[in-house]
Amino acid sequence: MQDIRALRENFDAVKTALSKRGKDFNLEKFHELDKHRRELLQKTEDMKARQNAVSKQIPTLKKEGKDTAPIMAEMKALADAIKTATPELTAIEAELDDFLMSIPNTPHASVPEGKSDADNVEVRRWGNPTTFDFEPKPHWDLGEALGILDPAAAAKITGARFMMFRGLGARLERALINFMLDRHSSHGYEEVFPPFIAHKRCLIGTGQLPKFEEDMFHLTDTDYYLISTAEVPVTNIHREEILDGANLPIKYCAYSASFRKEAGSAGRDTRGLIRLHQFDKVEIVKFTHPEHSFDELESLTADAEDILQKLGLPYRVSTLCAGDLGFSSSKTYDLEVWMPSYEKYVEISSCSNFEAFQARRAGIRFKDAGGKPAFVHTLNGSGLAVGRTAAAIMENFQQVDGSIKVPEVLVPYMGVTEIKV
Repeated sequence: MQDIRALRENFDAVKTALSKRGKDFNLEKFHELDKHRRELLQKTEDMKARQNAVSKQIPTLKKEGKDTAPIMAEMKALADAIKTATPELTAIEAELDDFLMSIPNTPHASVPEGKSDADNVEVRRWGNPTTFDFEPKPHWDLGEALGILDPAAAAKITGARFMMFRGLGARLERALINFMLDRHSSHGYEEVFPPFIAHKRCLIGTGQLPKFEEDMFHLTDTDYYLISTAEVPVTNIHREEILDGANLPIKYCAYSASFRKEAGSAGRDTRGLIRLHQFDKVEIVKFTHPEHSFDELESLTADAEDILQKLGLPYRVSTLCAGDLGFSSSKTYDLEVWMPSYEKYVEISSCSNFEAFQARRAGIRFKDAGGKPAFVHTLNGSGLAVGRTAAAIMENFQQVDGSIKVPEVLVPYMGVTEIKV
C-alpha cells in the first residue's frame, strides 16, 4: 500500500514516479478523500472534546443548584451529532483505504521507462541457446511419447490445462522440488511447508487482492482462496509482528502447489507445462532492513540463477520496465530460460523487491536497538517454477532417439541418467 504520509508530503514526486507505469491512477482523488476525512475527523474530535468539557461541568452545576437543562440539551445534541458523524467518518476512511489499496507500488528510480515487455532491459545471459543436429520436439510431444506427461488423464479428472505426471515424469518433478529446496537451504533459507489455502486478509497483505481477484480460485461461502504462490503464506508468517532488527534478513524457502485461473491467456502456452491452472513452485522470500533491500535483491536473484546454472540451462536476466512491473513491485528481475520449441527465452522466475509496500498492508515491522518500529522491506522470487523447469530440461536435454538426458545434479535424486521408453 502506498505510504499516506508520502502522498501528503511528496505528492508530486509520487505522481511523477507512478506516471512511469504508463497509466492514469487519478491521484488527485487522494486529495479529495484525505481532505474530507481530515475535516470529518477534526469535526468529530472537536465535538468529543466539547462533550468531555461540558460533562465535567454538570456535577458542579448540580451541586450549586443551577439549571442543567440547557447543558443537557447541548449534550444530547452533541451526542446525536457525533452519532451521525461517526459512520460518515468510517465510510470515508474505508473509501480512502480502498483507494490506497488500488494504487500500485512506486517504481524504484533504477527501473527503466517503458510501456510493455518489449521495453524490458536485458542485463546478462548465461550459456548459449541450445542447438541440435536433428529436429527438436516440444516438451508436450516428448512427454507423451515417453509416457511421462498425461494431459488426457488430468483432463478426465479435472479439466483442460491440468497435468498428470507419470513414472519418471513424476520423479523428475519431485527431484526438482527436492533439489531446489536443498540448494536454497544451503544458502541460509529456512525451509517451511505452508498451507495451500490462505485467508483473504493475507492476499490483501501481499497485493493479490483486491486487484487480481478474477485470477484467484475462491472457496465458496468462505474468506479462503487457493494460493497463487507460496509468497502469500510465507510473507504472512510475520503478519502484524515487530521483528528484531538484529535478526534481519530473515530468509525462507518453500514448496507449494500454486493455483491460477489464468484468465485471458490463450494460444501456444495452453499446451504442455508453461501455463497451467495448477503448478508446482519453489519460492524464496526475504524480510530485510530497508537500507539493504536492493543488495538483498541482487543476492536473491543470484540464488534463483544458481538453480539454472547447476542444471545447465541457458537463460537471460532482464530488468522489467515500469510499464511491465507487477502491481506490488518496486523493482523486478525476470529470469527467462531458453526453450527450443519456442525458439526464445521464456519466463521461469520473477525476483522482486516490494520495499515497504507489502509490509505496510500486512503490518510487518522491525525495531533496531533504541529505535522506533518501522516497516521491513519484503522480497521474493521463484526459485524456480518447477513445471517450467521440467519443460526446459526436457527440451534442452532431449536426444535424437527421443530420450532425455538427466542433468548431472539431478541424477542422485532421480536414480537414472536418462528418461527413455
